[in-house]
Amino acid sequence: MSTDLDELKALVATLKADQQAQKEKEKRDAWTKYVSLSMICLAVLAAVATQRGAGYSSATMKQLNEATFNQAEASDQWAFYQAKGIKQSIYELERDRATTGGVLIEAKVLAGLATKIERYESEKKDIMTEAKALEAKRDLARGLATTAADRGRELGLATTFFQIAIALGGVCLVVKKRWLWYVSLGLGTLATIQMLKIFLLR
Repeated sequence: MSTDLDELKALVATLKADQQAQKEKEKRDAWTKYVSLSMICLAVLAAVATQRGAGYSSATMKQLNEATFNQAEASDQWAFYQAKGIKQSIYELERDRATTGGVLIEAKVLAGLATKIERYESEKKDIMTEAKALEAKRDLARGLATTAADRGRELGLATTFFQIAIALGGVCLVVKKRWLWYVSLGLGTLATIQMLKIFLLR
């Protein structure tokens, strides 16, 4: 009976030692739950950065399409301008031939030619104004596309930093190296600063 009691005491002592060792291990590894929480936060920030980056990509494409449309419209206006210029030149040649060629033309016809020449000159000015306005819209759209593309590229860099930070956090949990968590947090902070910088530029 005495040996059974000694064995029971030894078993209880072993269980207590195991329990104490388990508590000490949990206490030592308690920081890993904070690693997990920080990884969740970084994943949420990465998702926000990715979503906003996609928005900038869409804005870039929209503005480039707008620029292309305005360029096509401006080209049409310049072609129209040239057509008016050709017609004006024809009437100017006819007027010059009539006045210097010794051909007798009524003053009424000459006045009609002068009126047409003036009309074409006026129409050319209006067309030129419209073409330049379309080119200004094109340039504005190109500028907005460039800005959106730059911001999207910078958000892409932030997203990359977030992804690396999350990967390091995962490795940290596996190998239980606290310094990897600090590196992960550093990269996450850098990515967050990059993201906030872009958001504040709006």
